[in-house]
Amino acid sequence: MNVSRRAITLGGFAAAAGTIAPLTAGRAQGKPTLRVGCLTDMSGPYKDLAGPGAVSAVKQALQEFGVAGKGFDVEVLVADHLNKPDVGTTVARQWFDRDGVDVIVEVANSGVALAVANVAKEKNKVYLNTGAATSDLTAGACSPNTIHWVYDTYMLAQSTGAAMVKSGGDSWFFITADYAFGKALQRDTTDFVTNAGGKVVGSVTYPFPGTTDFSSYLIQAQSSGAKVLGLANAGTDTINTIKQAKEFGIKMRLAGLLLFLTDVHSLGLEVAQGIVLTDSFYWDMNDRTRAFSDRYSVNMKGTRPTMVQAGVYSSITHYLKTATAMGIEKAKLDGAATISAMKAMPTEDDCFGAGSIRADGRKIHPSYLWEVKKPGESKGPWDYYKAVASTPADTAFRPLDKGGCSLVKA
Repeated sequence: MNVSRRAITLGGFAAAAGTIAPLTAGRAQGKPTLRVGCLTDMSGPYKDLAGPGAVSAVKQALQEFGVAGKGFDVEVLVADHLNKPDVGTTVARQWFDRDGVDVIVEVANSGVALAVANVAKEKNKVYLNTGAATSDLTAGACSPNTIHWVYDTYMLAQSTGAAMVKSGGDSWFFITADYAFGKALQRDTTDFVTNAGGKVVGSVTYPFPGTTDFSSYLIQAQSSGAKVLGLANAGTDTINTIKQAKEFGIKMRLAGLLLFLTDVHSLGLEVAQGIVLTDSFYWDMNDRTRAFSDRYSVNMKGTRPTMVQAGVYSSITHYLKTATAMGIEKAKLDGAATISAMKAMPTEDDCFGAGSIRADGRKIHPSYLWEVKKPGESKGPWDYYKAVASTPADTAFRPLDKGGCSLVKA
């Protein structure tokens, strides 16, 4: 792995960049130091929806929290997990054991997330997941050291899947990424489709990562006779699937089960128009989200944040509030105690507004169903969505007593 020896000091915290970035910045004597590891996809299919934008969101959270005036330092390490659970595990162990990292944020890959959650529990550290989608993180794989922040496969399936069936899309075919995320998304969506009176007539999995040609899968989908093509994938895989579906003249309705703002930007409205999707954050929702996104865009060449990147900002902000209230040394000493304190404190930020964290580690807020605008409906760059429906916070996610999390008291 390439390791960068470059460290950047930004307003009271040091950010080290690289595949596994070392701690190289000098530290003030007598001050406690929190160490944040942003473990993400910096070079693969999830780079745009997470990646450098997630790192920038960490920095923004630290700056706006005012770390420099709080009596402690923060150091940020960055690593690319390459969408491989073994790489993610190696990085997590090195960060916890050698580099003294206190909290890992992001990840954007369900297989890696499940592995990192196990390491965080073993080492009694904090893991704040924003990018990985599998709802298993708050079910059988729940942990006292993990919070699942932004969205999950249950939320996506309930919002998009059920809505599509209600509007006439009662027969489905899935194209599914062959790893934990894709399988969980297909599973959860299938439950909602069948419970709403629809049926799944077929599915196909493809190797992840590395697949770029979806033509054979699209032909199978078309020949199935299904009305809806459920895309149980994300990032560049979703972009490629949609582009090729348009090129092949696929007549099925496309259900972007996990479609991001950056995906729509890459596709363009001419291609993406009419696709229905679920997001828990959209930059143009209200005055607070617009203000946050304007600040974010200054450091990201005008790019608007995805819900993953907004989740990074939100989760780190709440972590800093909690660690400060607890006392930095106490927060560093016991990850499970820090997570417990985070659950006890209501969440509040510009991205998601008021919210809470349940006993199973599920961060709670509303979800929103959107439709991609037609080119003539857009008023300018990044003006891509129009609201279709919303699901209140108390029903947006799987009921607390239905996941089988060991942390939930009967």
